[in-house]
Amino acid sequence: MSNTSYHYVASPEDGRRVLEQIEQQFRLSQDDLTRITSKFLEDFELGLSEYNHPMAMIPTFVTGVPDGTEIGTFLALDLGGTNLRVCEVELLGNKEFVLRQQKYKVSEQLKTGEASVLFDYLADSVDAFLTDFASAVPSSPTNEQVNPFGSPPLSEEPAVPLGLTFSFPVEQTALNRGRILTWTKGFSAKNAVGNDVVQLLQDAFNRKHLHVRCVALVNDTVGALLSRAYTSGGCILGSIFGTGTNGAYVERVDNIKKLGESEARQKGGFMVINTEWGAFNNTRSVLPSTPYDNKLDRQSINPRLQAFEKCISGMYLGEITRNILLSLVDAAPKPLLFNGRSSDVLDTHYGLDTAVMSEVEEAWESGRVPAVSGKDAEHAQILPNGSTAEVPDWQAVKVVDVEQLSEEDVARLERIRGIVIQRLSLDPENVSLRDAAIVRWASSLVANRAAKLSGCAVAAVLVQTGRAKLGGGFATDEEKIGVGVDGSLIQFYPNFQARLRDSLRDLVGEEVEKKVDIGLAKDGSGVGAALCALQATKQGH
Repeated sequence: MSNTSYHYVASPEDGRRVLEQIEQQFRLSQDDLTRITSKFLEDFELGLSEYNHPMAMIPTFVTGVPDGTEIGTFLALDLGGTNLRVCEVELLGNKEFVLRQQKYKVSEQLKTGEASVLFDYLADSVDAFLTDFASAVPSSPTNEQVNPFGSPPLSEEPAVPLGLTFSFPVEQTALNRGRILTWTKGFSAKNAVGNDVVQLLQDAFNRKHLHVRCVALVNDTVGALLSRAYTSGGCILGSIFGTGTNGAYVERVDNIKKLGESEARQKGGFMVINTEWGAFNNTRSVLPSTPYDNKLDRQSINPRLQAFEKCISGMYLGEITRNILLSLVDAAPKPLLFNGRSSDVLDTHYGLDTAVMSEVEEAWESGRVPAVSGKDAEHAQILPNGSTAEVPDWQAVKVVDVEQLSEEDVARLERIRGIVIQRLSLDPENVSLRDAAIVRWASSLVANRAAKLSGCAVAAVLVQTGRAKLGGGFATDEEKIGVGVDGSLIQFYPNFQARLRDSLRDLVGEEVEKKVDIGLAKDGSGVGAALCALQATKQGH
């Protein structure tokens, strides 16, 4: 791959200057974070007022969220790639559920053939699941007087409600209606684009004489919100911080001006909005940009789109880091990394997986006393005797000076050196402890920026829903503010959530940040879809 940025390095001072310049490019001040969050709020308002903006702010027509007391059995169908998944979710009414599920392979022929054949296969898979895996008699929700879905003629058996998670672009016009805009992920089934995906599935159920009714079309982020709401007793934001990123939150219908005088708007109340925040600030007027980001964007399949996602999601963080490392390998006349040697992994587009960054940071943090939270203790750590000590700024260039580190940190760098040699397929003689320190430093820079920017998105939702003020000094009477999260970054990347919270605290103040209850949303595309089917029965669809 072509180089990202050419560094002239003729002396150690030049090398230090290059690293400091890179560090500065990835730093975000509080003013930067505030400006980004303010722009988020502007784009929220614009997307709620008009259609066809990058920040789409899609109305989902979900007008309520569960509180954990609901009871019933619902089906979910999750189609988004090589496999489809059929789930039965039994809601127990005590914030708990029982999940039964089965995966079915989607062949290349099904992906590219006639849409009717694909949807017949989906129906056959649901039929097979009901026959082989589901509970004997799926029940309608017991907190409803009547299951509102009549069965087909000549049968007394009620139709089983099903929620569909369809991970392709759709224009949703109701909770149970959505027109397919285009296929992605290798799908190109004929005679599907432009049609209502719910109707295509229901027609297949009807052809098979299945007593199943597709009542809800679900985005996985909406599913995350509903899933967390059920298991925690309430939630205002569902968010994905993984391979990609997105968020869905509960908005006042009065604020969704683009619904005009529609029936949905006249009813008032609340509605879940799918923000599609991965496309925030595609112009990069406020988002940070570096040569490493520019290279990633230019070589991506969607240049100048999904700008926010490219800064913070797991699909891209490894590539940004790879671009940094290559620029240091190629520095001349004196290379700054690996004796100027690269490898097939480093030379391959997307060759450095974000999981490697996570492994490096995990090795660095292993056994370290956790830092105290709170602004006054931002750089303090608790010692065994209860006192506090300064914690170095691990994103600072000075941390690559191995001779200044403690014996414990040098031991950590030894472990990181082993990881770098193995994961990047480098010759051991070309990887020094300082090289290991630089890899850790670069990984931390990129991930820290991602987490801080993620905090901006969460802060924007808190301000938009009236639960916070930008700059702090405001809190609601709520004991907690529920936020459901899903995705590999937020679950597994070391300190990602702590860094996100630091950003959130800087933006909305400690009083509000302490009330934010961030919890894992269990299986938004499965359990969340079933909960959306529940919500559909409540809304009478």
